[in-house]
Amino acid sequence: MNPNILPEDLTQNISDRCCIGNTGCEWDGTLRRVVTEPVYVQKVYDATLVNLQALSTVNNIRFTPHLPVGSRIVRVVDIRCRRFFNPANINDPRNLVIDPETILSGGEFIRDEKGCFVEVVGPDGMRNQKIIFADTTECDDRGRGTPVFGTQRIALRGNVFIEIDVLVQDSRGRRNTITLTSNVPIAPVNAPIILTNFFELCIPSVFNSAFFPRFAEFCNILCETRLGTNSISRDIRVNPETGEVRIDLIIAICITCEKKIILPVQLCVLSTGFAELSPETSPICSTFPTLFPKQIDSNSIGDEVDPPRPPHRPGCRDRLHSLEAEEFNDDIE
Repeated sequence: MNPNILPEDLTQNISDRCCIGNTGCEWDGTLRRVVTEPVYVQKVYDATLVNLQALSTVNNIRFTPHLPVGSRIVRVVDIRCRRFFNPANINDPRNLVIDPETILSGGEFIRDEKGCFVEVVGPDGMRNQKIIFADTTECDDRGRGTPVFGTQRIALRGNVFIEIDVLVQDSRGRRNTITLTSNVPIAPVNAPIILTNFFELCIPSVFNSAFFPRFAEFCNILCETRLGTNSISRDIRVNPETGEVRIDLIIAICITCEKKIILPVQLCVLSTGFAELSPETSPICSTFPTLFPKQIDSNSIGDEVDPPRPPHRPGCRDRLHSLEAEEFNDDIE
């Protein structure tokens, strides 16, 4: 056993319930390590943001746990709402999801021979980007983008999880705070809530590029809730015999969707190098492998002496000497 490993290194500090991330990117504030790097990424040519909202009234929703017999709710301390998601089943019908359907005017989504939309892989690793084609000749001659218009229908279905902190007074007059919870359905699969929005996007030329423009969109959902009439006596009912709690609520669904026109491009960016993380435990091994290969461009190699090239290994590019290096050599001579 390595004597450098201390017992406290083997135990994990679990006193903190939250954490702070470490990206491994460090910068000393100077430009000494900043270099140009080419990266192959997806560039955004146009984008638009849409906010949508929907209301749902739910009545006689059962909450748990039951209150002690003879108790009554004195005050509502807090109400929290979040979307429901079952990580054990991504296709659970109770998961709160949105299904967008977009129709274009002035352009069209490319299809295959079976009439299905051609979708390509996006930054999230999923096939969720559609390819757009439009006649961009007129605007290409003017050096501008071509507008396309879209109509989008969003189908909202699933459940939300609601927590209500209430101040309860029992039969002896003692008060304490209890959290009531319920998994509340907003809309079933066969009857979703439909929201409609309209948008305009500008696409670049489809003829002067190696790629067709791509249409990408992503959305996020929040929910807010309150008592139906903001009255405890009218909206909250407690069964005096069983302590069962039933509540009337108004739930607001808040949706933000962003739509983008993107294309693959190669950009030159400023970089301080690869991200490097420090190990958190004392090592047993004397050395560890690297995660990324060394840079092979001329700026990174610098003035290092080239090692002898193995025979019969053509194709490796020689290091390029800069103008400054030539002038420096002349001064020495």
